[in-house]
Amino acid sequence: MFTRLDKNLQRKRRHLRVRKKLQGTSVRPRLNVFRSLKHIYAHIIDDEAGITLATASSLDSSISDGEGTCGNKEAARKVGALIAQKASEKGIKNVVFDRGGYLYHGRVKELADGAREAGLEF
Repeated sequence: MFTRLDKNLQRKRRHLRVRKKLQGTSVRPRLNVFRSLKHIYAHIIDDEAGITLATASSLDSSISDGEGTCGNKEAARKVGALIAQKASEKGIKNVVFDRGGYLYHGRVKELADGAREAGLEF
């Protein structure tokens, strides 16, 4: 049976394998997702310039509001909507989705759906 460390190592290897093929540009930056046990984070990154254009996480005060857990699907959908809002403020409409080696299921899928509903295209 795999331990938590082994699963995370496998995820990192998957992520590196995908990152060889996937790159964000100034025209179409990369939407990166990181998922921890308690929170979920999203970054929009321009890999050519090496800068982060926008960030959002479940730690944000507009999402957490000091009540309940922030590591659930509802919070992930709110993070997706928030990152899409911040991207539209910067004039970003199209992104490349980088799921970070995680399965496209659960919180990662909810984040993507929330971003799509808020107007981000990928």
